Amino acid sequence: MTLNKPPQLVMTVRKRCRMCYTCVRECPAKAIRIADGQAKVMIERCIGCGNCIHVCSQGAKQMISTIPQVGELLNGDHTLAAIVAPSFPAEFTDIEPQTLVGMIRSLGFDLVAEVSFGADLVARAYRELLQSEARFITTSCPAVVAFIARYCPQLIDSLAPVVSPMVAMARVLRAIHGEDLRVVFIGPCIAKKGEATAVEVENEIDGVITFIELREMFMHRRVAQSQYGPSDFDPPHGRLGSLFALQGGELQAAGITEDLMNDQAISVDGHKNFVSAIRSFEAGNFHARVLDVLCCEGCVMGQGMSSSESHFTRRSRVSKYVRERVASQEEATWQEQMDRFADLDLSRIFLTRDQRIRPPSDEELADIMRAMGKHHPSDELNCGACGYETCRDHAVAIFKGLAESEMCLPYTIEKLHHTVTELHSSNALLANTQEALSHSERLASMGQLAAGIAHEVNNPLGVVLMYAHLLREQCPADSPFMADLDMIVREADRCKKIVAGLLNFARQNKVLRKQVDVVELLERCVRNVRSTSGVRILTNMQMENPYAELDADQIIQVITNLVANAHDAMPQGGTLTVSAREKGDDIAIAISDTGVGISPDNLKRVFEPFFTTKEFGKGTGLGLSMAYGIVKMHRGQITVQSNADIAHGPTGTTFLMTLPRRNTQDKAIGAGNGVMSNGAA
Repeated sequence: MTLNKPPQLVMTVRKRCRMCYTCVRECPAKAIRIADGQAKVMIERCIGCGNCIHVCSQGAKQMISTIPQVGELLNGDHTLAAIVAPSFPAEFTDIEPQTLVGMIRSLGFDLVAEVSFGADLVARAYRELLQSEARFITTSCPAVVAFIARYCPQLIDSLAPVVSPMVAMARVLRAIHGEDLRVVFIGPCIAKKGEATAVEVENEIDGVITFIELREMFMHRRVAQSQYGPSDFDPPHGRLGSLFALQGGELQAAGITEDLMNDQAISVDGHKNFVSAIRSFEAGNFHARVLDVLCCEGCVMGQGMSSSESHFTRRSRVSKYVRERVASQEEATWQEQMDRFADLDLSRIFLTRDQRIRPPSDEELADIMRAMGKHHPSDELNCGACGYETCRDHAVAIFKGLAESEMCLPYTIEKLHHTVTELHSSNALLANTQEALSHSERLASMGQLAAGIAHEVNNPLGVVLMYAHLLREQCPADSPFMADLDMIVREADRCKKIVAGLLNFARQNKVLRKQVDVVELLERCVRNVRSTSGVRILTNMQMENPYAELDADQIIQVITNLVANAHDAMPQGGTLTVSAREKGDDIAIAISDTGVGISPDNLKRVFEPFFTTKEFGKGTGLGLSMAYGIVKMHRGQITVQSNADIAHGPTGTTFLMTLPRRNTQDKAIGAGNGVMSNGAA
């Protein structure tokens, strides 16, 4: 016997799935696979319980409709029977049973019968099976049978070899009305659609719709209860078989007592309890001969029902209907029908559909746990947010291809925090780079302008300076014009220095690199600087190899400017520190002071030409811009950190130069000035 492919019973509406993992958590068969951010029902693993539909608040899980197939049967030429599940009183609370039968007939069904009589026959078969000393699991619930066939195939022989009440009633009606009869089951169970297509009971049931779908058909065909008078179910009529819709109803209908003293039978329901009961039965943890199992909390809680009433209210409605039915029925007539079908074949076989997957080895599990950020037992929070009870269960599901590591909420949050931190750092770096690039563009434009001005002014300035010196030499010492000529010469010389600074800033000079002892160069600069009163000068040289290829004169010019500025920043005295250290293939030189600091507003402009905070006549504003140009010509970087926080006192300023030890043309040129501030104005 060849297994057929199981039908798809539940589908996922992708746009509604919000990845809450509720369906994963509530699926007793773990038939939900998370892939590409979607929770997809795996057809081969699904047992059709429909619990995922019930728990999904977004309506992302929906039952596959079989109304079109039943519609085709209604339009056919064969005699068509509808068999109604015993739980119908819990669904159609707004319609009297006889009226409901009339409405169903109006759809085109030739016969309308109750499944309860088939349940009576099944109950008798269970009672006879128990008398044969057998130990078995009841098989009325198709979801339970599907679970055992897929996940506990070693228990397949423990299933009672008896058809469900649905199939039993179909066989009864065919025995009465002929083999050409077509049968449609109407009930609360989605899993019945899967059972009807099983190869073991092939062609027994021609169609299945749920109570919800029956209501849809009434609405679509405009079938109103006011249009139809009372009509009773076609015989044979059931008796206690209607109790199959309730927990323990199978046992009561079969006359099997669930006695806590002798442990002969145990009744279990609910999608969590039934799995535990089956596992315990397999392990031999109890000695009950009959395990009566329902996937739902009784069929009255099936996922094919639209009722919003509580479990106990639904149970009460079915119990009331059974009492009234039994009271109005002649037991002798029922017994005659039971005797008539005493020899009816109710047997069936069950085939395994093994969906078990090899569990991971300890090494494989450890690798998956590490990938989830679970390096130690303390990392296993077992919070259940992923839909699995423990982190290890989640890891096993990942190994089986049913889950993703991103389903772990703490792991995902940790990754998100890490990503946010990296993004913040990237944004900060980008902002600094953008600022540096903008600053470099401004300096480049100013450099071009400065170079043009310097070239144009340099020649006429030389003429002015030459004739000023000639006039001064020819003028008598006691001439009243001597003071004016001295001023002209002095200011012309000052203009010449400014032009020279402009040319340096515009990088018109070349770098003449030679092997230089950086430590000796810095110490020479410190010795040549005239220290003002109260300023202490410290050096900190951490150089194993002090040699580098630099233009000594230009670097001395930079250091001299920086040291002079540091002195000027400490009018009341302080500490000036000159340090050098190795930084990979570069040399880092720092000039630090404990002076007044630089305000954040001025910090961004320190390398701009002609910008100065000194008094008029005491600075040209070209010293730092010239230093910037020289460092860039050496393919290095110069940055500044300063704090001028008045509230907490000044902390000084540090200029840091990073220069390549060797002249490497393909070494990246640092973009911009990299100005950083660690304080506030």
